[in-house]
Amino acid sequence: MQPILANILVRDGLEADITACLALEHTVETDTVWQIQAHHEEYRNEWEITLRMERLPRTIELHNPPDETRLRAAFQPDHCFIVAVNRDTQTVIGYLTMLHDRIRNIGQIEDILVTRPMRRRDVGKRLINAARQWAKEHDITRLTLHTHTKNVPAINFCQRIGFQFCGFNDRFLPNQDIAVFFSQSIR
Repeated sequence: MQPILANILVRDGLEADITACLALEHTVETDTVWQIQAHHEEYRNEWEITLRMERLPRTIELHNPPDETRLRAAFQPDHCFIVAVNRDTQTVIGYLTMLHDRIRNIGQIEDILVTRPMRRRDVGKRLINAARQWAKEHDITRLTLHTHTKNVPAINFCQRIGFQFCGFNDRFLPNQDIAVFFSQSIR
């Protein structure tokens, strides 16, 4: 039997792939969240930030709807659009979009998604590796990405592939959820 990863091809995304990317399941389940508490001591002009994993009373399902506008924008020169497909069927099983921020010389990963049946099989890692290669070819020095504090599977993925926590923004996401940021140097 052929190993599953040998049957996966990571390639540049095509406009024809957008419909398939939008149709992928964009949900994740978690029973844990990152709690962030900020405390300011005015008289000492100090901030104390605490990050703590909290177990939820039940598993929740998070839905992160795909953004067709962002996918279509990924065909601009300063963007990267990569898909993972089944070699035999050419079925899209995951994708990644990234913006080259030329001012900061970073690659900002905007989207990374792998369809549920293919998660935890290194497909996401292969997408990240392809993004790293694209970044090197474009002289990018650092990759960054963000997710919300409820998406602990994404947080764990970031840490597993060598990204480091580098900050948060409590008003970054459209629904006012807290976004946590991760970064990795490209060498």
